[in-house]
Amino acid sequence: MKSTPKKKFKVLNRGLTIAYIGNGKGKTTAAVGAAVRARGCGMRVLFLQFYKSPEWPSGERQALVKLGVKVHVVGEGFVGILGDRKKLAVHKKAAERALRESRRALVSGAYDLIILDEAISCLEQKLFTPARLATLLKLKQKSTKASHVHLILTGHKRFPQILKLCDLVTEMKMVKHPYYQGFLAVRGVDY
Repeated sequence: MKSTPKKKFKVLNRGLTIAYIGNGKGKTTAAVGAAVRARGCGMRVLFLQFYKSPEWPSGERQALVKLGVKVHVVGEGFVGILGDRKKLAVHKKAAERALRESRRALVSGAYDLIILDEAISCLEQKLFTPARLATLLKLKQKSTKASHVHLILTGHKRFPQILKLCDLVTEMKMVKHPYYQGFLAVRGVDY
């Protein structure tokens, strides 16, 4: 019997860029899990929410703060659903503010993991362009201050220009969801 040569693995000497996408539940939850793991290893973590609102309670945000994760909610809430009556310009301004804050955090050297929760959802709602987000991801690759940072993005749709710049992409597939039977999210399970 012929033996197959053992694959040699390399040590990664830079931060990963990760995307959790898809219509299934669990994208933010996966990002929160990564934040918990990182804090458990003593890493400095920023959890930046692009899309969700500080007005809505969030069990994950409360837990992350208790673990020492810096949490900043920049969004103005979900666009066009759950009673949203804000003008699109308000959401665009908040998304641009979140993008600027992401850039500052990335090059600051203050974090080992930065989570851009719902950044890809901002693309879906045309709050900013894929090119603007791609510029941020390219900055991470080029900047010596940012190259060590692990970056996680979440959202629903595939944007090839963005996914091409990611090292790891996981897609959550929805099989069934109570929202489509008319049920609202459940506190403690969904948020």
